[in-house]
Amino acid sequence: MRRCFAAVGAGVLAMALASCGTGADNGGVSAGVAVSLSPTSSGAEPASAPPGSVTSSVVEADPSPDVTTPSDVTTQSEGTTSSDATSSTPGVTSPDGVTSTVASLAPVVVAPEVTFTSLGGFNEPIALAARPGAVGGSFYLAERDGTIRRIGPDGGKGQVVADLGDRTEPGGERGLLGLAFAPDGNHLYVNYTDPSGNTHVDELPVDGDGLIDTRQRRKVIKISQPYPNHNGGNLAFGPDGMLYIGMGDGGSGGDPDRRALDPSERLGKLLRIDPQRSADGKDYTVPTDNPYVAVKGAKPEIWSIGLRNPWRFSFDRLTGDLWIGDVGQDKWEEVDMVTAASGGGRGVSFGWSAMEGNHPFNDDQPADGHTPPVWEYPHGDEGCSITGGYVYRGTAIPGLYGAYVFGDYCSGKVWAAVPATSGEPIAGVTELGVVKDLASFGQDADGELYTLSLTAGLSRLDPA
Repeated sequence: MRRCFAAVGAGVLAMALASCGTGADNGGVSAGVAVSLSPTSSGAEPASAPPGSVTSSVVEADPSPDVTTPSDVTTQSEGTTSSDATSSTPGVTSPDGVTSTVASLAPVVVAPEVTFTSLGGFNEPIALAARPGAVGGSFYLAERDGTIRRIGPDGGKGQVVADLGDRTEPGGERGLLGLAFAPDGNHLYVNYTDPSGNTHVDELPVDGDGLIDTRQRRKVIKISQPYPNHNGGNLAFGPDGMLYIGMGDGGSGGDPDRRALDPSERLGKLLRIDPQRSADGKDYTVPTDNPYVAVKGAKPEIWSIGLRNPWRFSFDRLTGDLWIGDVGQDKWEEVDMVTAASGGGRGVSFGWSAMEGNHPFNDDQPADGHTPPVWEYPHGDEGCSITGGYVYRGTAIPGLYGAYVFGDYCSGKVWAAVPATSGEPIAGVTELGVVKDLASFGQDADGELYTLSLTAGLSRLDPA
């Protein structure tokens, strides 16, 4: 039996059991099975702390400083519409009257049967990126200790093309955390924490053979981290060619310093930069259409606010829509989505820490105008630490096309959020299988999807 779900009310999961087929265990990976193989489900500790799952008692602090919201940005909230949320992002037009994207009552849906084909074991694989223009179907895989490998389409250990082990120390939620290739494929950008725990985004040149010379590493941005957890770490180039950087709220638990909704802080945000040097010699360029560029006291790199720990975000390669898996505090995990047509997240508040999912959290933080999640699920059997994924745009599994594939580190469950036809973003969610210690997803040049497990290695989603 596979567990399937329907969206009820403001995105709350209502469980329904449907006969959706079964699959066999495959070295920590199973397809179509509702039993979690994660050690945390049997009371044992996971191999490493799930991203963003470290919690502590909330420390009271003063509310965020009074920083003005951009005057040309109107954010979405449940039951309201947005207007004048414009962006000069190329190819993106913001129509008037875009409504909130909270999932509503819908029938249970069933996704196609899939299997998880093992492509080998690695040392805590954490991120995967395909180089634009590369031939042969290879991709690059990051291990948390700083190793970057080029892997062929059939898997195996591949070739070590870079080693950043002298710049990072894995452990807890730290280490090498993210990879992204520039659209022309000539540079690889890496996100890692240094031995002191601070976030670095660096640029590495890639030669014509796909090899990397770490001696030519260039610093792009460094961001201080006050606590060891909630480092974010994801990197992605958007459809506008800009580099997006996911930043957690700084850590501890409960957003104790109230950073997530404070525009004077980079923490708890989605940042957007042009990683090329600026005309005046700075390490990167701030796009002039970022929403906080002209806001006094705000960080101009900010694109969106109100995130706790965006553990994997992605852009739909067909539509440009932005999807985020934001790790919750104690009770709720959430999926956020904003369409490219509504500005792609420009100036949007996703609500943390005024809200955890659709539920009030810190009552001294402003919830007005936030964009609620399109999906949420409670801590328990379904998991406790979301791992965001991708909208499937490959060809190997036609029945999965257009579904947002994501999962949970604690339970290992992998889900497909099936798109609706009624205007809502999600018709329902169905379980595809279980991947033990699910740390991340990857997407290759053809749009096929992969799972990365800290203990079970790399697997590809294939038709069953």
